[in-house]
Amino acid sequence: MRLLPVKFSKTLAKYGPRWLLGILITMAGVFYALGWYSNDTVARLDNLWSGERMKLEKPVLDKRIVIVDIDGKSLTEFGRFPWSRNVQGTLISQLVNHYQAKAVGYDISFPEPDTSSGYSVLEKLSRTELKDVPVLRQRLEELKPMMDYDGVFASALKEKPVILGFNLSPDQIKGALPKPLFTEADLNGRELTAYNAPGFEANVPVLTQAAAGAGSFSVVTDPDGIVRTAYLIQQVGDSYYPSLSLATASLYLNALAVKPLLDQNVDKMSDLQRESGGYDYLTIIMPGGVQRLIPVGDGMSTVVQYRGVGGPRGGSFRYVSAADVLTGRAPVELLKGTVVLIGTTAPGLVDLRATPVNPEYPGVEIHANLIRSMLDNRFKQRPYYSFIAEAASVLLVGLALSFGLAALSPLRAILSGVLVLAAALAANYYLYREMDLIFDLAMLVIVIVSVFVMNVAWGYFFEVRKGAALVSRFGEYVAPELVAEMAEDPEKYNMDGESRELTVMFVDVRGFTTISEGLTPKQLREYINLYLTAMSEDIRSAHQGTLDKYIGDAVMAFWGAPVAFSDHASRGVATSLLMQASAKRLNQDFIARGWPELKIGIGLNSGLMHVGDMGSNIRRAYTVMGDAVNLGSRLEGITKVYGVGITVGEATRAAATEFTYRELDLVRVKGKNEPVAIFEPIALDKDTDEATRREVARWHEALAAVRAQRWDDASAIIAELQALSPDRGLYHLYVERIAYYRAHPPGADWDGVTTFETK
Repeated sequence: MRLLPVKFSKTLAKYGPRWLLGILITMAGVFYALGWYSNDTVARLDNLWSGERMKLEKPVLDKRIVIVDIDGKSLTEFGRFPWSRNVQGTLISQLVNHYQAKAVGYDISFPEPDTSSGYSVLEKLSRTELKDVPVLRQRLEELKPMMDYDGVFASALKEKPVILGFNLSPDQIKGALPKPLFTEADLNGRELTAYNAPGFEANVPVLTQAAAGAGSFSVVTDPDGIVRTAYLIQQVGDSYYPSLSLATASLYLNALAVKPLLDQNVDKMSDLQRESGGYDYLTIIMPGGVQRLIPVGDGMSTVVQYRGVGGPRGGSFRYVSAADVLTGRAPVELLKGTVVLIGTTAPGLVDLRATPVNPEYPGVEIHANLIRSMLDNRFKQRPYYSFIAEAASVLLVGLALSFGLAALSPLRAILSGVLVLAAALAANYYLYREMDLIFDLAMLVIVIVSVFVMNVAWGYFFEVRKGAALVSRFGEYVAPELVAEMAEDPEKYNMDGESRELTVMFVDVRGFTTISEGLTPKQLREYINLYLTAMSEDIRSAHQGTLDKYIGDAVMAFWGAPVAFSDHASRGVATSLLMQASAKRLNQDFIARGWPELKIGIGLNSGLMHVGDMGSNIRRAYTVMGDAVNLGSRLEGITKVYGVGITVGEATRAAATEFTYRELDLVRVKGKNEPVAIFEPIALDKDTDEATRREVARWHEALAAVRAQRWDDASAIIAELQALSPDRGLYHLYVERIAYYRAHPPGADWDGVTTFETK
């Protein structure tokens, strides 16, 4: 009965850390899926995947929708654009009377009167210079019906199935809006959230009155400039107007009305659905009481389902030149009974939009795709339970991989990870294509890849290397460099623990996880070996430091023991500068190989430390301990905060006076109550040029201004310094701090100390 707990404890000791890491990764993914925090990178990955999903669907030609294109050929035959309204009237007459189009939508607006006929000029002359020519005035009255191009166009529009386009504007009101679909009064107190525009650029009144209706062709982009959704209803004042696509599709379907069907109207709704916002719908009411429901999201928007890459060769919609329609050259069967959208692709007139499938997508096809979805009564949508489903999938898959991969061999772990990832992609695409359900996938993929990489990396770099290290270092008592030193005069050295004034160094690679993910195991091993070899040589050979230990990618060393050096602080600072130079030299080789850039952070501190032979009966080492050692470790950790490669404590600064330093801050690190000043060594004082001295001096003036809470003075100096060194992270840090202190004054008793709560 006692074997089970023993076996379980061994299993827990072997796999427990990996399980814990996997659970932490999984829970981070679950919290994101539930909306407890956001991340722009994950959101961008989801947007990228949404575009790739659309690209996977092959375009199918929809013969119901035709785009009459005002192309280069049309401009050549009928003159530059905009055309006179009489030409537009001819175009409409051809489309409806000759080609029998069932509905026509204009992706063009006509907000200004058309005076191109010259009638207004002649009419003015008849009242002024030529008023004594009565025949002229009489003739003008006879010609007015033909020369009033807006009237000609309006006559062509009258009782025709034509929807004009208009644009919503933030700063002007022009033209006349059509009759709204409904008003706030029609909602009877129900809440409807729609994009509310302060202004508009509509069509001249005579055209608005003559047309069967009008719709907005305004397109709103996401923050990244991509058009992914479209507003089907938009508000101006207390009235609600349709989009061009909704108005045109409604006309084609012979709709009697378009009304909102809000979640307040839905009786059978679960608590979860109601709490998550439920569904909102637009309902197109057709003859016979038939209703077509359009699911809409925030702001009465819907997801645009792009088909193909757009354009005449995109394969989704037919393009017919407006010139061929005007001249009657186009075959009647191409346009008979169709929805026609009139747009432009001519050079200089191209209405292009950035979309997930093409950064230069014809704007008119956005409306065409929306109309197609309405005619098919098929829309892509995120269901109300999407966040629960996404969180559940992350939780189940993450936990399964966390516990399962730890027990598998590397080969089986790789196969399992690849299969799970492929299954997640396939399931997501199936739900999208066959069931029209949109689920985010990026966080699930991130969890799968992270748990997989963590387990594989753990297996290679902890278990395998741990076993090799135990074999190669069996019986080791002290570091090899210490043995060589003691062999020359063993009586001189005492291995017993003692307290000494020493200088300790901690070195760590910045972004090591990212580096690990970008290299194969073999490449990573060579990368680390080259790095550790160079750092170790700088420590041991150049300035006789004691190489204490490697901690993963980190290095620990100290000066002053076992051989005592009175200048241990100077040796440590000189070594740190040499190591940064070596890192730059290594980078030349790494970059040439296509490897990630090497950046290291170094922390140095001097003070009283306990040094000696410490450990257990199984493993012992000559090392240092104490508060001064802990502070050195903390200083290495905060180099990345200040954007510097080296940070030293004030004791080191005071002991190694032959160097030029830049003071960084007064800090209170975790585990210590007293604040300490921290510095960045720049170079030997004798090697520091005058420009650097001036920059350092100005920086110290800025730092003094910050501590005196003279924010304007500090900001001015830092701005001057940023002009000299725009990439220096320290200046950017203090710009942010000053902005914070302006908004949250620290008070008159502020001591200027920055407190770090983490290690």
